Amino acid sequence: MKATYHKYMLEFKRPSGTSRGVMTEKETWFIVLEENGKKGIGECGILRGLSADDRDDYEEKLNWACENIHLGETALWEALLEFPSIQFGIEMAFLSLKNENPYLLFPSDFTSNSKSIVINGLVWMGEASFMKEQIEEKLEQGFDCIKLKIGAIAFQKELELLQFIRSHFSAEQIEIRVDANGAFALNEALDKLNQLKVFQLHSIEQPIKKGNVSAMAELCKTTPFPIALDEELIGVFSLEEKEALLNKIEPQYIILKPSFVGGFRGTQEWIDLADKYNIGWWITSALESNIGLNAIAQWTFTLNSIMPQGLGTGALYTNNFDCPLEVSQGQLWYNTTKSWNSDLLEKI
Repeated sequence: MKATYHKYMLEFKRPSGTSRGVMTEKETWFIVLEENGKKGIGECGILRGLSADDRDDYEEKLNWACENIHLGETALWEALLEFPSIQFGIEMAFLSLKNENPYLLFPSDFTSNSKSIVINGLVWMGEASFMKEQIEEKLEQGFDCIKLKIGAIAFQKELELLQFIRSHFSAEQIEIRVDANGAFALNEALDKLNQLKVFQLHSIEQPIKKGNVSAMAELCKTTPFPIALDEELIGVFSLEEKEALLNKIEPQYIILKPSFVGGFRGTQEWIDLADKYNIGWWITSALESNIGLNAIAQWTFTLNSIMPQGLGTGALYTNNFDCPLEVSQGQLWYNTTKSWNSDLLEKI
């Protein structure tokens, strides 16, 4: 078996804002396996400034993984514990190689286009007028679950945007999730949560910065509506550490990005613990290309979750890869009449 890795820069159609700044491009890496005339591909979806494996030795570790591909998927996964995005890329590449169709990893009613995955519509940060424009667009597109990034513009403006949605749609009609990406100061978080309460939000992701475990535990006890951990899970590698974190904080939900938490295997560990402690969860992509999104979506469907998931089509990028994934009426479908770029594996 031969393994190679390749860097690819995804270009945003328009700058996309979070509380950590505005992104115009997104770096990703692909691992390509070749054996007996077949090829498999996996995506290592690193997000600089956020991923636990955003380290100086990242490419060196990718090279090591390719040079030691003979060790096999399980041994490599265990050796790459501190490099979750590479763990995921390896898992994906081995699955891709094993299947007749390198992009059909988990055949199901989803991949046969008979069932869909309910997803949330994502509204990026920006000027209030831009956010309002996105909200109206998502509502017109038939989403009944909307996720808003908050924490980058004036809080009062964000409250007005939420009021705009609620003035037209009740909580029964439109579910609203907000994601603060850790933007709230510790001493003002509870006050802001109480101000947000009036809008009957489904949940808020990561209201304060990760690492403030005691403060987050207290917030989860006193919050007027559910809190979901997101960044808090990044860099928590062992099963023992994962269980200790959930026991300490006792969140209402956890958000799972396979590229950030060790691929399918690492995500499943979190799910098993969440189920054990009656903590809700859903799966979210992490700005991967359609290669990674395809793998995440196919696997997510097999989990049989009825909650809206955080998956999109990669429509954010100008240079993504053509694929069968498409969104219709707030649901992700696998359109079997559409195909992948025929020369994709040669092009990367």
